[in-house]
Order: sequence, then structure tokens, then C-alpha cells
Amino acid sequence: MGAFIIHGGKPLMGSALISSSKNAILPILSACLLTAEECLIRQIPGLDDVSDMCELISNLGANVKVNGRSRKITVSAQSLTAHTAGYELVSKLRASFLVTGPLLARVGTAKVALPGGCPIGSRPVDLHLKGFEAMGAIIENGHGFIEARCPDKKLHGATIYLDFPSVGATENLLTAAVLAEGRTIIENAASEPEIVDLASFLVKMGAKISGAGTDTITIDGVDKVNGTEHTIMPDRIEAGTFMTAAALTGGDITLKNVVPEHLKPVTAKLRESGMEIIEGNDTIRVKGERRPLALDIKTHPFPGFPTDMQAQLSAYTCFAEGTSVIVETIFENRFMHVNELRRMGAQIRVDGRTAIIEGMETLQGAQVRATDLRAGAALIIAGLAATGTTEVLDIHHIDRGYEFIENKLQRLGADIRRIS
Repeated sequence: MGAFIIHGGKPLMGSALISSSKNAILPILSACLLTAEECLIRQIPGLDDVSDMCELISNLGANVKVNGRSRKITVSAQSLTAHTAGYELVSKLRASFLVTGPLLARVGTAKVALPGGCPIGSRPVDLHLKGFEAMGAIIENGHGFIEARCPDKKLHGATIYLDFPSVGATENLLTAAVLAEGRTIIENAASEPEIVDLASFLVKMGAKISGAGTDTITIDGVDKVNGTEHTIMPDRIEAGTFMTAAALTGGDITLKNVVPEHLKPVTAKLRESGMEIIEGNDTIRVKGERRPLALDIKTHPFPGFPTDMQAQLSAYTCFAEGTSVIVETIFENRFMHVNELRRMGAQIRVDGRTAIIEGMETLQGAQVRATDLRAGAALIIAGLAATGTTEVLDIHHIDRGYEFIENKLQRLGADIRRIS
């Protein structure tokens, strides 16, 4: 499985290039199934989740070619030879369920195992299914699979209101609506930047979409879409993770290939805690000039504070002056990192979906376990600032979402190495 060995206490200095977004490329790879023509995706991140998604769409009949040197993927789904996504692959990542929409739109049927991913809480697919049903699909659920089919081999447009602005449901319904007959309107849609990137890709394919990035997305169905080329947006969560690590270690780093607009909630909280943040057109400089001040944080859908940064800021506030309060509103089981931080001496009390953190001047290095992707990032941040040696186990979770994280941190001066 592997582990990271971290000797803390070294400030991060220098510059780092942020990779492309994991959360953006996965739905875009799924959307390549909508066309028989070739799609070229640039600036791919070298992540386990990307490899798993490529394997999944390949099993459905797509010809997938990965060029790691030039960081490109070409997908040609000229003929889809299967419509079943089995449990072995689907259980590895939550985003695998996103092939349902393109399969329904393209071939009128899809059978997909219930998805896996990080165990951060209940993430039901009922919003996806209600939307598909509104568009004319018949849904059957049994034996660990969701099976959907269109009686007329084609979906039809509908007005769909999402009870919660789910990113996954918005992405799945958006791709399904592209080839549906008539107009589809998704109300209370997610507005995350990754939704905008997906819509941009679909429009390049010939889709007719308006309103992406707002809470109402309108899609006018077309008969077919074509192949296209697309460059994936930067990963705002990786950028936020490095910003937090630099601030906590008293560092001074410049991050390149970022969209400062996407990082406003993280920037605001770091500034509130006493750090200096300098924004450029596509860069952010972080100067950790003091021990952080305590923070109150509440996660919300975009443009609120992202749940994917909650664990990292939890680690950050363990070192803060005063008492911090962090409220998690998205996932009910996203405080799994708390017990691991306590092993390092953190003073954290959890009451339901609220964590109360009494800041300390430092934590002590310890052997800890990455229970999920973002929890693993939080433990790395804590280890970089802690006294002594921290060993982070189960780092396969971290490899799902951070590309060569130890190499990037080493170039910034961190004492971190991977052991097998």
C-alpha cells in the first residue's frame, strides 16, 4: 500500500505548478461516450481515478489511448460494445456512475453497479434517477445494480428540480440531456467550476447549453455531437491544499496554473487567519507570516466553502490561536480525520456535524492512517507542521486525487518521502 514519512518543521518555499482537475476530467471522459468521433483531452493529471475511469469506458467499447509524456488522452467511442459497468471497477470511484447519462443518451440503456469511492458518508444516486425518470427512462434497482432503459430508445426533454444542488446529478443529467428530444431545464443545479468545464466541453462537441455556472441550466437536445479537443481546468482543491500547507508551515510559495476566482472561499479564510495572499491572473502567492488565528467555517455548495477543503482546514486550525468551529453540511461522515489528528495530540471535540478545535502551538508526529482522499491531505499538512516524524499509511487514497504530491512538496523544501 505504501506510506509517506514526513519530518516536520520545514517551511515551504518556491513555486509549484498545479495539475489539472480530477473532478473535472472524470465527467468529461464519461461524456466522450456521447459521440462516435474522436475526442482529444489535454493536460491530463496522472491519477489513479483517471486510470480507473479510462479502464471503465474502455470496457464499454471505447478506444482509449493515453500518452503520459504529452499528457493527452484520445477517446474514440465509435461503437459501444457493452452497456454494463461492473462492480469491480465501479466500486473504486464514485464518478463511475457518470457513464449512466451518456449510455442512456447514446444507446438507450445502461446497467451500472452502485458506485464506491471514499467512505465519507451517504451519497445516494436518487437525484440522478429521478431526473432520468423525468426524461422518460424506466429504472430498476436490484442485486447491486441500477438498470435504466428508454422504451423509445431516446430520452425526452423535461424540467427537473434537484432537491439538493448535487454536482454528480447535475453532470449526469446534463450529459444525458444533450441528445434528448426537446428542451431540458435543470433547476437548483450545481454551479461548481467543474460543471462549467464540462458544459464547455459539450458545447465544443455541438451541444446547445446555456446557464452553466448558475442554478438553472437549459439544454436543447441535438441529434448528434461531434468529436472535439479540450484542455482540463486547474484543480482548485489541490491548489487550496498547497495554499494551506504553505500558510501553516510559515512558507512563501507561488502557485502557477490556478484560477484565483475558484479559490475565493479558501483565500478568504486564510486571510482571516492572518496570512498574506497575493493574487495574479493565473497565480497565487501565499505568505505564512504568523501562527494562524482561529476560524469559524461552514461548508456549502459552490460558491461557499468547499467540503473537499474541510479536512485540510481542520488540520490547519489545530495549530491556531484560540478555538475554531467547523460545521460540515454536505457529508455526515467527513470527520474521519479527527481521530487521526488526535493521535498527533490535537484537541478536537465532535458533536454531530460540528467540530470544535482548541488550537495548540504544535502537534507531535505519529503514525496515522489516511481514511479517505482529503483526510490524507489533511494528515500530510499536519505532518509538515508537526514536531518530529509522521508516518501516513494507506496513501492509495491520496494517490486518487493528488498527482506526485510528494515530489511537488520536496521541490518546495518539505522533508517527505514515499516508502513501499
